Parts: sequence; structure tokens; C-alpha cells
Amino acid sequence: MKIAIIGSGALGLYYGAMLQRGGQEVHFLLRRDYDAIISGGLRVHSINGDFYLPAISGHKTSDTIGPVELVIVGLKTFANGFIYDLIKPLIGADTKILTLQNGLGNEEILAELFGAERILGGVAFLCSNRGEPGHVHHLGAGRVIIGEYSKNDNMRLELIAACFSSAGVECKTTDDLKKARWEKLVWNIPFNGLCALLQQPVDKLLEAPGCRKLVRDLMIEVITAANAQNLSQAISEVYADEMLEFTDGMGEYKPSMQIDREEGRKLEIQAIFRVPLEYGGQHDISMPRIEMLAVLLEQGQGSAAPP
Repeated sequence: MKIAIIGSGALGLYYGAMLQRGGQEVHFLLRRDYDAIISGGLRVHSINGDFYLPAISGHKTSDTIGPVELVIVGLKTFANGFIYDLIKPLIGADTKILTLQNGLGNEEILAELFGAERILGGVAFLCSNRGEPGHVHHLGAGRVIIGEYSKNDNMRLELIAACFSSAGVECKTTDDLKKARWEKLVWNIPFNGLCALLQQPVDKLLEAPGCRKLVRDLMIEVITAANAQNLSQAISEVYADEMLEFTDGMGEYKPSMQIDREEGRKLEIQAIFRVPLEYGGQHDISMPRIEMLAVLLEQGQGSAAPP
């Protein structure tokens, strides 16, 4: 399968490298890492074993990639204003677009631009960070859950899931993409928000009983809002405890928003905080802790950079 990675950060580099190693034809749209990867290849440092790809198909523009069968979008959501120009040259008659971006609203944006029948969405439970140019560090987890935005052809979903699975990435499909998105937010909202504000990794947050309780309280706000969204099945509060236990095993992990704030980059506040708050508000769900996090993050965020 010919695949284009749009947004070659920690997520895009890792999954793209895994798919290439698994035998797929992968093309990376690169910015910061272009010179290093073209000259020296891509090195993946992984808890499952390091590997090196000496030859990478890296591009500075989408025009040199041309039409592909699958576009995987890993852009930070604040760069969605650039998404049409980045993806348009990649579209052929049967091109599918899979967004693995954080938060809510990304499938809707892509559907409006390229047609709902092309769009797939997914959530990635991945601990990864970029290193020096040409290096990506896989620190834990990595499973992906994918679903169709507009249910048309389940066979294409299974084919894409099989590509991930054969490459060594656990990938499951879902009939309720909305629920999967909200389940990811149960983790993303408290940990991205608090770690960015406090400039502390997840293990430091969870060491303090008061912070651990605050994390769980935030998770319950997310779950309450999620369960008002006509999901196929309600999310249990037990899921919050499962996410806390899952995070206990991450060690000294810095979520992406913490790293972005440390490096003065713009934060993904709209997709991760503001859109969920809007959906909660439509059902009169009070989310005061999440509102507070959003306000404080907006006060301290850096400036934007194009993808």
C-alpha cells in the first residue's frame, strides 16, 4: 500500500517507520528532520527493540509524493488551517484519509474538505517523543483503534488495520469512533493539561495524592460529558481507574503538550479542550475543572508555527 505521512512528528515518524519496516511503501512529508533523514536515515529507539531504516522516501512538499492509497494525518491540530494544501496533491480516485490527531472535530474538518466517504479516524495510545533530527523514541504502548467517520465499506477498515497489525502495531477497529475519541480524552485532558501547566511528567503528578485525585476528578468530568453524547455504550467510571493504572506504568513520561509548552510552541487547546467543552455545554454538562485548565493553558501558550 502506498501511504503518505502528513505530520512527521513523534507519532508520524514512529508509525510510518513501523509500516515501512512491515513492507508498506511509505512517504514522509518532512520539515525539521528532512536533511538528517535524507542523509542518514531514520533511527527508532523502542522498548520493543531498536531498528534503523537507512533509506527513507522523504519530501518537502506533498506534490512530489503524488496520489496515494492512504494518507495518515499526524499533524498537531492547530495546523489544520494548512491541511487542504498539504493533502490535496495526495488525493486519487480511491484515496482514504486516516486522522490520528488528538481531540475532537478533525474528521469533520477533513470530511468537509475531501468528502465524508474518504475519512477514517483513529486514536493512538502511544508514548513517543522526538529526539535529535533523524531519531524517534518509542517509550511505551502504541496500540491504535480506528473507525469509519461515515460507515461505507468495512473491508477498507479491516485492510488498513491489517497493515498496522502485520507491521507489529496492535490495531483494532471500532463501530463507535465517537466513543473511542472520548475515551482518549479521558487521558489526554488531565495529563496533557496538568503536565503542561506544572511542567512535571506523569509520574510526578501521580505521586502526590492531591494531584492524583484531581486527575481522577478531571477524568470523571470527561466521562460525564462523553456519556451525554449518544454513545453506543456508556463509559464506566471504572475506566478512569484503569487509565490511572495504565499511566502508573509509564514512568517519567512527558505528554506532547508539556513538551510543546517547554519549547514555546502553540498548544492543541481547541481540539483537546474547547471542542469537548462545547459538546458538554450543548447537554448542560458542567465541566468547571476542564474550563479552568483551558483558560490557564490559553494564558500561557506559545506562538504558532506552520507544519
